[in-house]
Amino acid sequence: MGRRDWRAAAFRTGRTPSFSGFATFLIGTLLTAGSAPAHSVELSTQQAAIYNAVSIYPPTAQRMTVCYSFVCRRREMLDFTAGDRAALTRIMTAGHASAAAERAAAQKAVIWFDRRMGPILGTDKRVAKADFRAFDDKHNFDCWDTTRNTLSLLLVLQEWGLLKFHVVGDPRYRGNALVLQTPHNTAVLVDRATKVEWVVDLWPRGYAQPPDVMTVEKWVTED
Repeated sequence: MGRRDWRAAAFRTGRTPSFSGFATFLIGTLLTAGSAPAHSVELSTQQAAIYNAVSIYPPTAQRMTVCYSFVCRRREMLDFTAGDRAALTRIMTAGHASAAAERAAAQKAVIWFDRRMGPILGTDKRVAKADFRAFDDKHNFDCWDTTRNTLSLLLVLQEWGLLKFHVVGDPRYRGNALVLQTPHNTAVLVDRATKVEWVVDLWPRGYAQPPDVMTVEKWVTED
C-alpha cells in the first residue's frame, strides 16, 4: 500500500527578489513564468495538497503529470491530443443519461487512461494492489499514484465540461490499525443532486481493469 503522504509542502514557482538588483529578479521571474502551466484548473485546498506534496503542477485543460513508481518517484507528461479529447468526449457523452451512467463512463475513461499510458510507462505490466512487496516499483502504481492520476483525469474531464451529474471531490483516506485495515486513499466524484460521494479507485485493480466505483460510505469499510 502507498504511504500516507498528506504533507502539504509549500510549492513555489517564483523567487523573492534579492537586494543585488531588480534586473536579476525580473529575468528569473520571466524564466519561471515560461515554465509554468498557462492555466491550471481550480482546486480545493485538499486537492492542491496532493500535488504540492510531490512538487508537481496540477493538471490543465491541455496536459497532466502522470505519476508512477510509488509516490510519484517517476513522472511522465500526458499532453492531450485532439484524438485523446475526441475519445474521452465520446466515452463521457455516452454517460449523459443519468448519474449512474456517468459513473460507468468515468470507469471507462480511467480504463482509457490506463491503456493510453501503460505502454509508455511500462505500467501495462502492473498488478493490482501494488506496493513495495511487489519488488517492481518502476512498472507499478501505488495508491498515491492512482489517486493523483485519477484525480487529474477527472479534473480535466470537468474542465472540458464533460461531467454533467458530478463534480470532482476531495481525495478520501481510510485506514484503521485497530481492525487491521491498511491505509489507502482514492479519488472521488460527488453527485451534484444527492451530494453522495463516490470513489473512483484504480489501485485495487490490474492493468486495463475497471476501477472500483462505490460510495465512500461503503469504501471506508473495505480492506
